[in-house]
Amino acid sequence: MSSNVASLFAELVCARFGSGTTVLRSEALAGDASTRRYARLWLAGASAPPTTVAMLLADRGIAMSSDELAVFKEPPKELPYLNVHRFLVKLGVAVPEVYVDASERGVLLLEDVGDTALWDAVQGQAETRVIELYQQAIDQLLLLEIEGTRQRDDTCLAFQQSFDERLYLWEFEHFIEYGIERRTGSKLPARDAECLRQNFGAIARRLDDEARVLNHRDFHSWNLYVHNGRLRVIDFQDALLAAAAYDLATLLGDRDTPQIVRPDIEARLLDYFIEGWRKRGAGPLDDDHFHDVYFLCALQKALKVVGRFFFLDIEKGKPGYLRFVPSTVRQILRILPRFSEYADMAALLRSYLPR
Repeated sequence: MSSNVASLFAELVCARFGSGTTVLRSEALAGDASTRRYARLWLAGASAPPTTVAMLLADRGIAMSSDELAVFKEPPKELPYLNVHRFLVKLGVAVPEVYVDASERGVLLLEDVGDTALWDAVQGQAETRVIELYQQAIDQLLLLEIEGTRQRDDTCLAFQQSFDERLYLWEFEHFIEYGIERRTGSKLPARDAECLRQNFGAIARRLDDEARVLNHRDFHSWNLYVHNGRLRVIDFQDALLAAAAYDLATLLGDRDTPQIVRPDIEARLLDYFIEGWRKRGAGPLDDDHFHDVYFLCALQKALKVVGRFFFLDIEKGKPGYLRFVPSTVRQILRILPRFSEYADMAALLRSYLPR
């Protein structure tokens, strides 16, 4: 850490927690696929917490973190993280507290929610404990989706962008470009490309027809933390409107999650979500229709993820995410037989997916 950054941390900590507060030490934390960086600061001071996490913003944070979400008539005037955070706090979603907003200087100081992601918390646990933890995650998701939609606030950026046909198609194209063509070094034959795009277009239109509710967008087991017996939600700055099943499909099927959330557990958690939806008076859900939408969302997300992870390797020099490709391909192959109407697409995917 540079001396300038260390001085900035010391200044911000003193301003927030009192002039007697000091930064004892700092340590860089592993980030995810974004350009943001993180550091944990150990603090000493009567009114200070033992630690805080500094988020360092590569671009002062005003730009959207995902280029494909740049659909606003005017660029955001506020850091999307802070804009969405304010709304989620009002809902009661368990997000980390923001101690200091110094986004104009490229830093936020956040509550430290520890190092135990949900994925880590369920390792080696009995099935009952796995289900309990994922039910806690679904409780947070139902709060976000149902109450968030009921309390819609158009000043929140999440309500100004949607998972619509345009965005689904953008992600399908991302898969074709990076999951097939850039990965293999050759263009798809015209007939195969046309077949995939026709089927992807049909899926995009089908999902676009679904009623939209507030979604986190990356509600997976690495963006949920178990801290002091409570589940905490992070990395929500790309929240948008999408089908109710989208975040659930991410929670139960992203990356290596199917190794823990086996089909029998998945079925129980789907029932838990549907029951919770009804109990909270969010309206009727047809079980068969919801299951179809859920698995289409899971398929679409898995294809996007394959493309994204090869993009991160090829364009960003981040090959570490390729370790999740085999489990994601297995997820795709598991779902394809559910939809006989996309049999020609399924045959092509089986031939083009990475082995």
